Amino acid sequence: MKTLDVPFIEGLAEMDDAAFLRALEEGGARFSVDQVGWPEDWPYCPETQGAIAHCNDGLAIRFHVRGFDLRAENLSDNGRQWEDSCCEFFVAGPAGYYNFEINCIGKILGAIGSQREERTRQEPKALERIRRVTSLPVAPVDRSGEICTWDVAVLIPYDLFGAVPNTVSLRANFYKCGDLTAHPHFVSWAPVNSPKPDFHRPDSFGELILLP
Repeated sequence: MKTLDVPFIEGLAEMDDAAFLRALEEGGARFSVDQVGWPEDWPYCPETQGAIAHCNDGLAIRFHVRGFDLRAENLSDNGRQWEDSCCEFFVAGPAGYYNFEINCIGKILGAIGSQREERTRQEPKALERIRRVTSLPVAPVDRSGEICTWDVAVLIPYDLFGAVPNTVSLRANFYKCGDLTAHPHFVSWAPVNSPKPDFHRPDSFGELILLP
């Protein structure tokens, strides 16, 4: 199983955006989303780097992406974010697993369930509690074929994925996708074992170890 040690950074929730990003850059655990599970049909792999840390309030994750295309057509939460330029965080909880799908302008799809077909979307007011810091404004984007660079960072409260502040480990995976971009792709941090693209595979999750 792939593992990642996640450091604790005091006071992330109270920092302004610049300090929040700087803290993740300086002290977060680095990871790469670079596992191409279906190279014959979906070979494209944009460069996707991440940093993650935890604090008393939740998990902070930053994604940095460089590659072809920039698409954002879902301008509100709980849309079809996976069709846009999108980074994702899936994590197991006590009542199934949670998916957080974040497009390049910081709009988030959040849901919970035991499998792909049985998902309950989180309430809009719950998703509003997720802090977002993006390099792009909230506006439609269509830059197909261009080489683009963008960043998105989030701070997800523990209770939105069924965890508590003293949690010591989590089963999770990170993904990069863009189903309707000009270069569709399906890339993961921990390898996914399935015959076709399917991120809803908790059996392929790695382990995040939350350090004290």
